[in-house]
Amino acid sequence: MDQILAMLSEAGAAASSADGPEAAMRALARGCHDTLGDRAAAQRPGALKESERDYRVSGCFMVTPDRRWHMLVGNVGFPPEQHRLMIPIEGGHPGRVLRSGAPLLLTNTDEDAGFRQYLKTSRMGSSAYAPMLWKGAFLGQIVVAAQARWTYGERDLAALVVASRIAAAVWVAQGGPDWLAANADPADAWRVAIEGV
Repeated sequence: MDQILAMLSEAGAAASSADGPEAAMRALARGCHDTLGDRAAAQRPGALKESERDYRVSGCFMVTPDRRWHMLVGNVGFPPEQHRLMIPIEGGHPGRVLRSGAPLLLTNTDEDAGFRQYLKTSRMGSSAYAPMLWKGAFLGQIVVAAQARWTYGERDLAALVVASRIAAAVWVAQGGPDWLAANADPADAWRVAIEGV
């Protein structure tokens, strides 16, 4: 727990002093990527299938002003060509989190028939999502995912919720809404279909 508190403190400070909203979101995503989850999960029988490997990703999916897409901002670990991954607003679990406004934990994505693969390189086995809310408005969500099943648990989700609250405040303070309005239709967008890749 002390390690998580230290991460939230350090990542929150880095986000607050970052040069712009995307750098701020990356600071928080980096902290979550590097700290959350069971580092030994991949060693459990069945955690990785043949040809899978132990790796993680994190980032924020912000709702574009036209409310048609979740756009990846401040990613850590995603393929370079997907640094502007755009998921249809109702797509998969990001869409579910948008509709519910509640955090979501998938300890093993194989057990959820609604899970969709949006990452180009592979299907992730464990993931967690926490909405970024500001004065009742849904701004987006911070996400962590790992290929190894059972990587994330309730403790990680609780920490991600705190990170999402910091992220929402910093996003607004850093001018995120204006930045998003100017960058929500990027030339290098990697748009996926609602059913996944």
